[in-house]
Amino acid sequence: MNSTERLTQTFTLQDGRKLGFAEVGDFSGTPVVYCHGFPASRLESVLIAKAAERQRARIIAPDRPGYGLSDWMPERTIADWADDVTRLADYLGIERFLVLGTSGGGPYGLALAAQLPDRVKAVGIVCGLGQLHGTEAMRAMRWPARFGFGTARKARWLLHLIYGNVLGRLIYREPETALSLLTVGSPASDRRTLSRPEVKLALCASVREALRSDMKGALQDMVLYAHDWGFDLGQIRMPITFWHGEADVTVPLSHTLALAESFPQAKIHTFPGEGHFSLPIDHADEIIETLIESIRH
Repeated sequence: MNSTERLTQTFTLQDGRKLGFAEVGDFSGTPVVYCHGFPASRLESVLIAKAAERQRARIIAPDRPGYGLSDWMPERTIADWADDVTRLADYLGIERFLVLGTSGGGPYGLALAAQLPDRVKAVGIVCGLGQLHGTEAMRAMRWPARFGFGTARKARWLLHLIYGNVLGRLIYREPETALSLLTVGSPASDRRTLSRPEVKLALCASVREALRSDMKGALQDMVLYAHDWGFDLGQIRMPITFWHGEADVTVPLSHTLALAESFPQAKIHTFPGEGHFSLPIDHADEIIETLIESIRH
């Protein structure tokens, strides 16, 4: 199987849905299930492929339902992700694995840890989105995020009108424009990272792939993020590590600090000057190495 084929794999779940996934890194290395951000897809894993190879990690990055090559699943929950990942791991013949969730993949990474204690050995969350329901986390975000998640919570019809019919089409046609908007008000570290041609190319491909069918998956995620996540963080007992940039304006550091309160034994790594994109991309080697090392102690 060549590298392109490894990025476009699919298999059929028990309910007949198709699940798409990519594999990058060292294919004989430590298995790591990667939960992509929002709105993104399995192709986001390309950004950490070289680091994964150096750290001897096998990154397995599935598309969530409604994104990329994965069929949409009506009425799903964040906790339901554990069932899909279980089937994927069984399909690949992997019994136990690590989990790495980035940004909007953070809640899904935590769901895997909570729902699959016998299969997840450790979890790492990078610049992870915090709980927006019943917390102050949303107030710390910039106004576009506050508006979007507030609409997802209170007016789904408006969410579909604005994001589904207008912004979604714009982002799909012009992902470069969406990336340029992300640099407004972002720290210098993010602006530098997003200006690199290879990063821009990979992120644009990931976003365009995420919306290849429609906005259903992304809109569904916005609603799920804005409500109770539907699983108990207190169930998580395996090693957990958080990484967050102190200059992150997309998902503020306060999100990670609030989440970490549920895990007294969690390791928290903060990085002065690093943002939402510079941290997971430029520190990928350190992140993967630390995650693997967390199961050796």
